[in-house]
Amino acid sequence: MNRRKLLGVSSAFLIVLLGAGRTLAQEVSPLAEELFRYHRGQDVFFMLMLVAFLMLFIKRYQWGIALMTILVLSASFPLYFAVRTMYFGHSGDIVTIILGVVAAITLVIACGMFLGQIKTWHFLVVSVLFVPAYAFNEWFLFTYLKGVADAGGSMLVHAFAAYFGFGVILALRNKEVQEAPMKATVHSVSFVWLASMLLWMLWPSFTSALVAPDKVVSVMLVTYMALMGSTLSTYVLLSAVQKKIDPLIFTYAILAGGVTIGSTIDLVGPWVAFAIGILAGVVSTLCFLYLHPALGKATGVFDVMGVHNLHGIPGILGALLAIPFAGTVQITAAAGTFIIALITGWVTGVIVKALGKPVCNLDDEECFPMTGFRTSA
Repeated sequence: MNRRKLLGVSSAFLIVLLGAGRTLAQEVSPLAEELFRYHRGQDVFFMLMLVAFLMLFIKRYQWGIALMTILVLSASFPLYFAVRTMYFGHSGDIVTIILGVVAAITLVIACGMFLGQIKTWHFLVVSVLFVPAYAFNEWFLFTYLKGVADAGGSMLVHAFAAYFGFGVILALRNKEVQEAPMKATVHSVSFVWLASMLLWMLWPSFTSALVAPDKVVSVMLVTYMALMGSTLSTYVLLSAVQKKIDPLIFTYAILAGGVTIGSTIDLVGPWVAFAIGILAGVVSTLCFLYLHPALGKATGVFDVMGVHNLHGIPGILGALLAIPFAGTVQITAAAGTFIIALITGWVTGVIVKALGKPVCNLDDEECFPMTGFRTSA
């Protein structure tokens, strides 16, 4: 067989193969979508663990943070899964699994506000109280209200986490935590750098976890553009104000673009997302520099991880930026999320406070026998 005939046969075979492939793809597309969401769901589980690394800068309180994270996931996910499948009658499919881990990651973020202010086992109590509150807000946003824009979770995840946590610390009023040492080292802050950069890379899996398959690529681009915008504006602003870069503020605030773009993730193009990211970086950085100390002084409570600066204000900002697309329902949604989170968080804090204070604040000694491990203060 000469070369021309061989090419002709090969071309014909390729055409038949591609045609069969299209037919096969149409037949297995639901399965393909299920498997694709499986991988994004795994990314979100991984991101939940990375949130723990994002909080490991406190030298004396690293094991406690890791323990809190795995306990909260192991308590809140099964409870959410049970509520959704047994009470609401949903199937245990990949969508339910992703929604469950999103609920768990919301609680882990919220716990960043009151880390070290409660006993370790209290986090299990918080998990039990959090899930119904979160499920109620989820129902409020997407069933009771109609047309809310929040595909990437600016309100459902970030704003709710911040104001639930704020409600808890308002009830706890644990002033001793403000006197606890929060020393950091190059090594401990390196954990934060690692977590921040990996979260930055994985963020599109979070924002696209439940969007339609044909929007995944555009959501990925929009997410990265928002994150690049917040990274640049955070760097420029910190350089202008502080002359040098505060590594903790920087590693947190660069993620603000991912937080803020959540409500418009499927509604804007890449350049609008870039602008939103720039604005988010500026707002988050200013919150860390100025609002954080002022709010702490005014309320007398201490947001340990600065959750309000990265998740609270940027989350509400993201919700409001969607008003041109969704209308004034966004205002109702944002206000409702704020109120539901704050009240349920405060009730949770009251209950946990009645269970007693930890022996020591922001210290692994509260739960672990540190003799033989800790050689210096």
